[in-house]
Amino acid sequence: MSNRIKELLERNQAWAEDFEQTNPGVFDSLARQQNPDYLWIGCSDSRVPANTIMGRQPGEVFVHRNIANLVNHSDLSVLSVLEYAVNVLKVNDIILCGHYGCGGVKAALENKEHGIVDNWLRAIKDICHKHHPSIEQAGSESDKLDRLCELNVKEQVRNICHTSIVQKAWMEGHDLAVHGVIYGIENGILKDLEVTTTSIEEIETIYHLYES
Repeated sequence: MSNRIKELLERNQAWAEDFEQTNPGVFDSLARQQNPDYLWIGCSDSRVPANTIMGRQPGEVFVHRNIANLVNHSDLSVLSVLEYAVNVLKVNDIILCGHYGCGGVKAALENKEHGIVDNWLRAIKDICHKHHPSIEQAGSESDKLDRLCELNVKEQVRNICHTSIVQKAWMEGHDLAVHGVIYGIENGILKDLEVTTTSIEEIETIYHLYES
């Protein structure tokens, strides 16, 4: 066993003992069931840990993460997570979280090859093309990146709302809200991008899969 893994396991044991002492019976409770309040869809970036920045304990947040927090309609992984969270766990809030300075978004802005990830990031290039005037007006390269990070969050919120999973839940009377937020790594603050959507009537008619 490498020293790094040994240290990791030792840290885990110390954490588990401390967490149990602080919260007696917590692991027994978690072992019986999970009942999270939120589904979090965020970036894989190691600096954006969902539970930590939300101030939540284990068991309170169901999490899916990928590069640049994308919700592609051909991605069975994110769709499976979404379906399970909505239909089985019955979460009431879906949070799509991006972050400023996202490396995936930055790579999508660049005109060079990065490897297989370029296929994944094609969706962000499409967003960049769609909103090119707005991005160019942002100012510096850093500002342009941050603008695209925000636009990406908003677009992914729309993608979540366009799924049959979310629309069916709304039509069945599920109290479900989809939120878009962005995280500042430099200050630890989540910013609400004010794109919360709570019903099928709030999305464009062309995307309706059910009659409201």
